[in-house]
Amino acid sequence: MATVERTPRKFKIGMVLSNKAEKTITVKIERRVPHKLYQKYFKRSKKFLVHDPENNAGEGDLVKIMECRPISKNKSWRLVEVLERAE
Repeated sequence: MATVERTPRKFKIGMVLSNKAEKTITVKIERRVPHKLYQKYFKRSKKFLVHDPENNAGEGDLVKIMECRPISKNKSWRLVEVLERAE
């Protein structure tokens, strides 16, 4: 049987908006996108539901997340590490 190589996993860095659900955090990812005509950069953001099995992250923390298998209907990212704690 031939071995199949896994595609590299995607990583993102974002801010924790909510940690109210058990083992789940909501992370906001911001990116800068140029306007098609005027080339001025503006911010676009998206919220991701992230699996946090040990409930390590708190609101306002800067975290690194990684793509994984679907854990629930909307949750297919998991927490890798907390980069910076909120004060």
